Amino acid sequence: MSHEIESTFDSIESAQEFVGLLAEAVAGAKQELEVDVKRESSLKFPRRLQALRVALYNVEKLELHMSKSRRILNDLRTLRRLLFEERVATAAPEQAKPTLASTPQTPLSTVLPHPSSVVSPSNRKPQSAAAA
Repeated sequence: MSHEIESTFDSIESAQEFVGLLAEAVAGAKQELEVDVKRESSLKFPRRLQALRVALYNVEKLELHMSKSRRILNDLRTLRRLLFEERVATAAPEQAKPTLASTPQTPLSTVLPHPSSVVSPSNRKPQSAAAA
């Protein structure tokens, strides 16, 4: 049984699945709390209503954390794939596809103009003044 618990997060994909299930449970809890808050707002128990609003606030924060966790796991999976492709490229260069790391990089300073040389509409001279 301990082996089963240890293997739950053996991969990023399994962690993503777990976070997805947890996010669904949090969304369900949020819906229930919203119904409870609406029901309690018509009754005369302000402390209970306040407690429900605090619980709803915390569940909303948890929902945001779940969303952030999903994005972070997705980024990690993407980075792992990029790194894996780079390792494959270095192991077999004749069969590898060109990657961003293998293409020559042009410094941005040679591509983009210096900010002081850019003419904005506010500092352009009128055509008649330019001709004079």
